[in-house]
Amino acid sequence: MPRLIIISNRLPVTVQKKDGAITYTESVGGLATGLSSLYKQSEGLWIGWPGIAAEELTPLEKAEIQRVLLERHQCFPVFLSYNEVEQYYHGFCNSTIWPLFHYFIDKVDFKSHNWGIYKAVNEKFSDSTELVLKSGDIIWVHDYQLMLLPQMIKESHPDNEVGFFLHIPFPSYEVFRLLTWREELLYGILGADLIGFHTYDYVRHFLSSVRRLLGIEDHFNRLVYEDRYVRVDAFPMGIDYDRFARIDLDSSLDLQPTNLEQRSGVQTILSVDRLDYTKGIPQRIEAFQQFLAQYPEYRGKVRWNIIIAPSRVEIGTYDELRKAVTEAISEVNGQYGTLDWMPIWYFFRSFTQDQLIHFYRNADVMLVTPLRDGMNLVAKEFIASHIDLKGMLVLSETAGAASELSEAVIVNPYDYDAIGAGLKKALEMPQEEQRYRNTILHQRLKRYNVEFWATDFIKELHKSVLETTGTNRQISIEKDSHTLESAYRNADRRILLLDYDGTLVGFHGVPDAAIPDEEIRGLLTELTQDSKNTVIIISGRDRSTLEKWLGDIDGLYLVAGHGLWVYLPEERKWNMTVVPDSSWKDIVRPIIGMYINRMPGALMEEKDFSIALHYRQCESNMATIKIREIKETLMDMTNSSVISIQEGNKVLELKDSRVNKGMAATFFIGRDKYDFCLGVGDDTTDEDLFAAIPEDGFSIKIGLGNTNAAYSLKSWKSMRKLLKRFIEISRETDR
Repeated sequence: MPRLIIISNRLPVTVQKKDGAITYTESVGGLATGLSSLYKQSEGLWIGWPGIAAEELTPLEKAEIQRVLLERHQCFPVFLSYNEVEQYYHGFCNSTIWPLFHYFIDKVDFKSHNWGIYKAVNEKFSDSTELVLKSGDIIWVHDYQLMLLPQMIKESHPDNEVGFFLHIPFPSYEVFRLLTWREELLYGILGADLIGFHTYDYVRHFLSSVRRLLGIEDHFNRLVYEDRYVRVDAFPMGIDYDRFARIDLDSSLDLQPTNLEQRSGVQTILSVDRLDYTKGIPQRIEAFQQFLAQYPEYRGKVRWNIIIAPSRVEIGTYDELRKAVTEAISEVNGQYGTLDWMPIWYFFRSFTQDQLIHFYRNADVMLVTPLRDGMNLVAKEFIASHIDLKGMLVLSETAGAASELSEAVIVNPYDYDAIGAGLKKALEMPQEEQRYRNTILHQRLKRYNVEFWATDFIKELHKSVLETTGTNRQISIEKDSHTLESAYRNADRRILLLDYDGTLVGFHGVPDAAIPDEEIRGLLTELTQDSKNTVIIISGRDRSTLEKWLGDIDGLYLVAGHGLWVYLPEERKWNMTVVPDSSWKDIVRPIIGMYINRMPGALMEEKDFSIALHYRQCESNMATIKIREIKETLMDMTNSSVISIQEGNKVLELKDSRVNKGMAATFFIGRDKYDFCLGVGDDTTDEDLFAAIPEDGFSIKIGLGNTNAAYSLKSWKSMRKLLKRFIEISRETDR
């Protein structure tokens, strides 16, 4: 059984130092409960911050804490300084990501310095993981504090299974794109093989952002990213149902501070929240105030217990929120309270789990109306605690739990009339209907508890990885570079046929922006300087662009227009391989132009004897529909002429069907007797090139997908690493 490595911001054990003594306190409930059996049974580890600043500890104390956590709790600590906690956790995590992902844009702090610390802490977690990670381990990264970590781990350990789960909402594209470092966060998350969210809404938002910002399309919640598939799915987190549904509570339970004594005829409403602006507590109080005004018959007949657990009180905005809540409660009690009745009872403190269960069971209605919430387990805990199947839940439609708990009374948290009507409905609901609804909810919560959630995620992670290994017929050069390097080293005559876009450089929204940088120019220059090498750039770009970008590199051969034009450096001129007919362009041009006018972001590139429609910057769904229409419109013309439609990466190109990269590759391969032949490309336009490579040669596809290539590479960055390795070998053999 492989080990499970859990990585989260906090360990399930809190370390404290008081009067020189180190204490260890285990967490109960929530994530710790669901994952403890999984990682402990697999003899795995939990990696995270133990809750104490590094400055408070001596080197000997750190070593002792590490030993105790490993031996007694199967945990491995990541020690963070005061500054890291302040700028990474309180700063970027809770002042940037938290408000943005919960749609509180006015509260977002876009400090670049905090982002730098966030990256540094993620790297520290990665370094700590390196110390304990073994081949075959399964890694499960949790939450928004570590969104860069999956990519860091995957780059160092590509064969390990990596999962990521986000416990807060993922916002819509319109909100997420406001983040300065949006692409880096997406790439960080995409390091995982399986990405989990609480609801399908969050899945949809994530996929939309990936598609619009990175240009990566999904196919039924599956992304083709570099050389592997990444699955994205919803896994609504459950609770420890049996713990809340048990009959007997702790016999020594201290109920004095709960003040639950209640007079006859008074119904109890309950709310349990952390102190956070996302919970909508002031708005809920205002809605209750309006409820008492609209339904005066409930004055003296209801009592609302508000429990707020202190949270982030050291942050100014949270202290202001606490004052606002206290003032709002005082206003309601002052307006409607009497000598023998106070409408709101306020508890600003933390309660034990058993004390909360006691509150749950004594409440007739649970009022949970966050303005935005990833899941909200309190709503589930209330239902599970009511073993009598009584009690009604009034739940915000913007809480993740609403997608599962549809039998509750669902309300709009911004609609005070709706909250009031929902409260009235819940308070007056016949017990028979309550039992009917709650029976369904109990069955669901018991079946999909927290352990099922965790086990289900790991099972789907295995399936996701198997999906990649089962469908990828190519051999990864990264994993089997010895054969290729050996062949290159032992060869006397080598030919390298290299595509350009997507193979040597990354894609850009505008094609002209993919100018070769100094690194790739330097690599090509050094490769051509090896007398054993014949290096050919074989591209779909026009000849003037290729000549302008790469024509000054001595000894570099160029192929433009997918094989229409060939540049021979020894002749210093371009040669046409066939004489194509371009009369069809006058017919096609207005058709393409008409569709471009209806496709914002699209552009037409007219080459010597072809027309290309680029749609990388178009909205994906719209582009899919329009491209299908264009192909259908042009189908009759292409069937009755030598013109063919060729689809590349976000480009549709019409050209002479007699022209292709395979024809050009065959021309060059036939010019000399080569004992090493390499062809590399990234999309369907390169399949003719792969087919032209001899059986004893090497054909490599960049990325994943159906192909005739024998090998694969992750990305254009991986291709550059391979070229650097070739150069190193050339230098070694020249010594």
